[in-house]
Amino acid sequence: MNALAAAMQLLVAVAFVSIPVVRHRFGPAAKAAAVAELRRQNVRPEVLDENGLRFDAGGHETAAPAAVAAIMTAVAALNLAGADLARPLTWIFSSMVILMNLGIVYSNLTAVKSVEAAFRRKDDPELARVEVAPFLKAAENAFPGWVRAQTYVRNTTVFAGSAVALLAVTLG
Repeated sequence: MNALAAAMQLLVAVAFVSIPVVRHRFGPAAKAAAVAELRRQNVRPEVLDENGLRFDAGGHETAAPAAVAAIMTAVAALNLAGADLARPLTWIFSSMVILMNLGIVYSNLTAVKSVEAAFRRKDDPELARVEVAPFLKAAENAFPGWVRAQTYVRNTTVFAGSAVALLAVTLG
């Protein structure tokens, strides 16, 4: 059962690593599409950089998923080694991963509202003029179609893999 938990944790790690990989590869195209949409809306594109808005894999977009992947890999190694700490750490971190991924899914589903709110908080009159839905849609459309499917596979892998890991250490 420890090997099953470890395998699931490694799948979760790979799923999290896929986030910055995809953003690194297609983020520049998403930014170019967002800039084009801002121009269409007669909003200065420089407003993105001035307010630290990114579409690439910089900053926390890489650090957070990489940290999750590293932690899940370490816990998987403990499970493979049969360490006593593997079980409680699996419970802690697999549960946290499920909760974090719920937050990611919620954020994706409410992106327009949350970006509108973030733009209002910035108190930048230029950002206030942005029509957020077409702005985000333009950026999203710059990613290849398979990225949407990859997102569903990633979320399924994270939820199911974490649940199976929890079940495996519980029954093991």
